[in-house]
Amino acid sequence: MISITNLSYYLGSRALYENASLHIKPNQKIGLIGLNGTGKSTLLRIINGEYQPDGGIISKAGDVSIGFLNQDLLSYQTDESILSVAMQAFARQNELQIKIEELLHKMETDYTDDLVDKLGKAQEEFDALDGYTIQSRAEEILEGLGFSTDDLHRPLKLFSGGWRMRVMLAKLLLEKPSLLMLDEPTNHLDLPSIQWVEKYVQNYEGSVIVVSHDREFIDNVVDTIVEVSGAKLNYYAGDYSYYMEEKALRNEIQKGAFENQQAKIRQTERFIERFKAKASKAKQAQSRVKQLERMELVDDVIDSNARVNFKFNFSQQPGRHILHLDDISKAYGEKRILTHSTARLERGDKVALIGANGRGKSTLLRIISGSEPIDGERVLGYNVSFSFYAQHQLESLRVEDSMLEELKQANPTKSDGELRGVLGCFLFSGDDVFKKIKVLSGARSRA
Repeated sequence: MISITNLSYYLGSRALYENASLHIKPNQKIGLIGLNGTGKSTLLRIINGEYQPDGGIISKAGDVSIGFLNQDLLSYQTDESILSVAMQAFARQNELQIKIEELLHKMETDYTDDLVDKLGKAQEEFDALDGYTIQSRAEEILEGLGFSTDDLHRPLKLFSGGWRMRVMLAKLLLEKPSLLMLDEPTNHLDLPSIQWVEKYVQNYEGSVIVVSHDREFIDNVVDTIVEVSGAKLNYYAGDYSYYMEEKALRNEIQKGAFENQQAKIRQTERFIERFKAKASKAKQAQSRVKQLERMELVDDVIDSNARVNFKFNFSQQPGRHILHLDDISKAYGEKRILTHSTARLERGDKVALIGANGRGKSTLLRIISGSEPIDGERVLGYNVSFSFYAQHQLESLRVEDSMLEELKQANPTKSDGELRGVLGCFLFSGDDVFKKIKVLSGARSRA
């Protein structure tokens, strides 16, 4: 269906891909995995035609259609209802519906054989395209993604970025492209919606490529794993659990081959060093030098187990009572989020907020941070300071700044060494700290 051969793509002097190949078959469900920044989202954009490769060939069957869900769609806004936006997937049906309505209107005053014939053909094509079911199909998918029936006629612009992303996902699913590419589709979804998407992808009749850090989701929906590593695309014919087992076995074999080759290289170098000056052995030594030059080196196993490592140091000790919310209420119009609610946070508490989307979890965090007006009383304890990492934190970053510059803005009193130490905790090392935020993948920029 789609064949990628000897793909090369560079960011400056850094090779994201170098002679990488991949073949996407009909009805294949692929999980695209790899460390942050290795180029997973870039590959999807190359397949979609947004980025042009520096080398290689991408061949697509003539009837292939591609649908691409990416995080850029978060910024899309319109006054149209979410149902109307989702139904944009049915471009031809919508055209026919407008045409049918226009013909019916004309026939009220001009009932001719020509109009009757045009109406009949339009209605026949509309029926063949299941045009009479498009609204119910759109409603079914939107409600499966967590929207209530009342939500369907509300303007898209009134919803948060995460909810807008769901609408774009619904539109994409309704289009039913032959290749569906999903970049972090479970972001902003609650558990029932994730389960609904899982079932939909499992039963999807076309091919699917999924980029996700949700290992359980990947395990439940894919039949093939493609790993981005070392500027190559490594193929594993199985789900994520199979990949983990097979990867460990391949690493063991590769590690053994690497160590054996390194031992042979060291032995050969000792021979060359020992005998290169002896006339009787010089020819053999030179032969060994050529042997080393021709040797195809085995790469060492890349350690992918690096972990973010940081801790919070407190400059001042807070009191026992951190926060008291007393008799608070919050509503958006007729939608009540909290009613005469009370809560206390004590020093050392670690609290998880759970609940379906739209129930007010993010609103409660904003109430705690003091950025959301409420009815009731919010009381901070002694020596309490707080930070708020919001869902759309990326929007607050200056993407033209380097990582080091952004941290200097946040805390100008810190030295470059201290700031580099902080970045090192999040696995940014060496010249990485001078990279502009705009060139980072989403997950790395959120770090």
